Amino acid sequence: MGSFNRSCKELFAMSTTVQNIPTDSRIKLLLPWLESLTEFNIDTQSIRPASSDASFRRYFRVDSPKGSYIVMDAPPDKERIEPFIQVDELFKESGVAVPEILAQNIKDGFLLLSDLGNRTYLSELAEGNADRLYREAIKALVRIQAVSRPGVLPEYDREALLRELNLFPEWYITKHLGRQITPEIQAVLDKTFETILANNLSQPQVFVHRDYHSRNLMYQDGGNPGILDFQDALYGPVTYDLVSLLKDAYVEWEEAKVLDWVIRYWEQARKVGLPVNPDIDQFYRDFEFMGVQRHLKVLGIFARLYHRDGKENYLKDIPLVMKYASKAAHRYGELAPLAKLLDDLQDIKADATYSF
Repeated sequence: MGSFNRSCKELFAMSTTVQNIPTDSRIKLLLPWLESLTEFNIDTQSIRPASSDASFRRYFRVDSPKGSYIVMDAPPDKERIEPFIQVDELFKESGVAVPEILAQNIKDGFLLLSDLGNRTYLSELAEGNADRLYREAIKALVRIQAVSRPGVLPEYDREALLRELNLFPEWYITKHLGRQITPEIQAVLDKTFETILANNLSQPQVFVHRDYHSRNLMYQDGGNPGILDFQDALYGPVTYDLVSLLKDAYVEWEEAKVLDWVIRYWEQARKVGLPVNPDIDQFYRDFEFMGVQRHLKVLGIFARLYHRDGKENYLKDIPLVMKYASKAAHRYGELAPLAKLLDDLQDIKADATYSF
């Protein structure tokens, strides 16, 4: 049975309740632009938050006689809007459901988008429908990866992967736990990071959404989930988005279910000619090592969101992310030093055994 780290009520109150119109400087700039889009006949008095975001980007919902729209607010001094436009077009080539860009104001950082609704996977997932929804999400992921090609998106290279890993000691160990990075700890991290990166960089490369999980997938009655928050997409390891989906920071499933979904993905990927490892055991190992990279990064990001940005809600998601990282580290002999370090950081004394 799956378990959820955050109540749906908490996550979606903002998107289902009309609130007072925001009055900050960005809104004062946005409203005249919306009013200028006369062909959409937007009721600017209807503007309200549509979702929260871990970045400086914001989303609002507005109404019109033809229905609702989503407005993206990406302050140009903090967020570039062009990558969203580029990736939207790339993903659209595959036939997946992404927002239609209806109007652009690149100078001020605004987009008017079609509304894919407010029924995220996280709000809709239940024991009875999980298999169907994950199969649909896997099918959409394979479609995106099948149109991948090099030289279009920035590469998810060694520098980017290592920069993400270093968030773990900087923000989680040092800032969040208040622990000093001793020479011994640094030696463990250096060796572990090299081991992880060697695996990650040896994997075949595809388009990578980078946050392909239950909060960015929208439930659609006809299947083919709506896909959001893809502006940071890169060209990188083939297992990355599968890890994001199946080892989600906000919902946990039994390992048997996860393994079944991994195999289903692997079978579909091979069928369409994606360059996944032909050995399922080796593919699963790639999946696990990619997961360790992602989860160490996420531990650092969640700590940073709290300590730097004051977003404390992410603290409640840290235990599950740590569980994923620790469980995988305990499985592989090469990651034994990391497993011991994670146990120490959690004050766990355990006799670990390694499966591989």
